[in-house]
Amino acid sequence: MNLPDIIKNFERVPADIVAQAAQYQPAILADVAGRRGTLHGRITALRPRMKLAGPAFTVEVRPGDNLMVHAALALAKPGDVLVIDGKGDQTCALVGTIVMAAAKQRGLAGMVMDAAVRDALDIDALDFPVFSVGTNPNGPTKQLGGRIGHPVSVGGVTVNPGDFISGDADGLVVIERAKIEALLPLASRKVAAEAKRIAEINKGNINAPWLNAALVSAGVLKDGETL
Repeated sequence: MNLPDIIKNFERVPADIVAQAAQYQPAILADVAGRRGTLHGRITALRPRMKLAGPAFTVEVRPGDNLMVHAALALAKPGDVLVIDGKGDQTCALVGTIVMAAAKQRGLAGMVMDAAVRDALDIDALDFPVFSVGTNPNGPTKQLGGRIGHPVSVGGVTVNPGDFISGDADGLVVIERAKIEALLPLASRKVAAEAKRIAEINKGNINAPWLNAALVSAGVLKDGETL
C-alpha cells in the first residue's frame, strides 16, 4: 500500500499527558527511558532559556528547501512541535522570522530541525522555542517536494508523528507516544531521588553509596576492598 506524501491525521500524545510530561527535564525523561531517545547534540536551543514540549508533527524536506515546512504550517495543530528532517544541512537557513512568526501565531509549541535557521535576533525577540543546527544567513528555496506525517530521522533518532518531544538547554529527547504515560511515575520517583541525594550532598555526604560496589564489579577494586 502506497501512503500519500502528506498524512494529515495521526494520533498524538494526549494534551493532559503532554502537560504532565512537560514538568520533567529531558534529562530525567531520557534516564527513565533507558538513556535513549536523545537527539544528537548538534541540535541545540537557539537560546539557552528556550524550552518546548509537545507531540511531534513530522516533516521531511530536501536539503535547503522549505516548501514542505510551509505546507506543515497550514496543517499543524496548536500545541504541536514541528520536527523537521533537514538532512543536517548547514549551507543555508531552512527557516527564519516569517516562518517562526507564523508558527507562533498558529499556536505551535516550538520547532526542531536538523538544519540551520536565520534571523536569530528576531526569533529571540519573538520568544518562540527553536532548536536547530546553528545559523546561516543564506535563505532556502521553495521548490521541492517532501513528506509530512511520516517517520523521520532527526539528530540520529527516529521520530514518529505524534511522539512526545521535549527540549531545554541540555538538548532534546523523544519518547514514543505509546510509552510516555507509563514513564511519568518513574520520572516522578527519579526527581524525588535526585532531590534527596542533593540534600545529602549539601549535608556533607559526598560519596556515592553505589560507588564501591560498582568499582568492585568493574574489577578496579577487589572484593572486600574500599576506597
